[in-house]
Amino acid sequence: MSSAVTYDSTERRTALVSEFRDIWSRRGLLGLLVVRNLTIRYKRSLLGVWWTALNPLLTVAIMFLVFSRVFRLATPGQPYVVYLLSGVLLVSFFSQGVTQCAFSIIGSSGVLKKLYVPPELFSLSAGLAAAITFGISLIPLLIVQLVVGVGVPWTFMLTPIPIVFMVIFITGIGLLVAAAAVYFYDIFEIANVALQLIAYLTPTFYPASIVPVHLRWAVDINPLFSFLQVFRGLAYQQHIVSWHWYAGMGAYSLAALLVGTRLFRRSWKNLVVLL
Repeated sequence: MSSAVTYDSTERRTALVSEFRDIWSRRGLLGLLVVRNLTIRYKRSLLGVWWTALNPLLTVAIMFLVFSRVFRLATPGQPYVVYLLSGVLLVSFFSQGVTQCAFSIIGSSGVLKKLYVPPELFSLSAGLAAAITFGISLIPLLIVQLVVGVGVPWTFMLTPIPIVFMVIFITGIGLLVAAAAVYFYDIFEIANVALQLIAYLTPTFYPASIVPVHLRWAVDINPLFSFLQVFRGLAYQQHIVSWHWYAGMGAYSLAALLVGTRLFRRSWKNLVVLL
């Protein structure tokens, strides 16, 4: 006989531990939400999931022509097209993931009004759906690596490490945006501007070496920079970068999840009332 999952509003909760326990007890529902997110995204698309591979290729093709031919940007020691594509894929993963995580909670207010479901479940399911989409989009990267002669190094098998931390990171940031959106819906527009700013501060289409010394701090404190360094090292450079990049990646992820969870927990009941 299966035991029912109950919710006690007076239960003493431990940060992250209680949330993890709630999500684990409803892992079946989590899987259904991930499938739903992917189905809704490609339901009316003619090419369906293949847009996941085609869209970044079209974007990179335009950026490659502009930045490599017009502005003559280059990345010595590595093909520029691989450098560009890997950066665009990771930044798109982050930007789309954060937006989907925040919207998934706000869009589920109708469910939350009727029964208790951990709100973090919706955010995490959106993050996992974004990770699956990102995994599919790696296929063009692998093909490009083979075509330009970079190959696929053994370290590529370790790329799930930054992907997992990225899911944690975007889930936390998505919860932060959703917590603010409960009171201030315009936060979505502000978040879009902030995401674009972060994208430009991330060395996706330009090498970090060309950034002036007095501005380098803006790149170094950018959370995505550590993710990108780790990902590029594993994906095609066959190089496990310095431990401090991994430490930064882990610290940003856990801090975002902890702060996002705690702030959202304080406001999520108002989500049911105000929306």
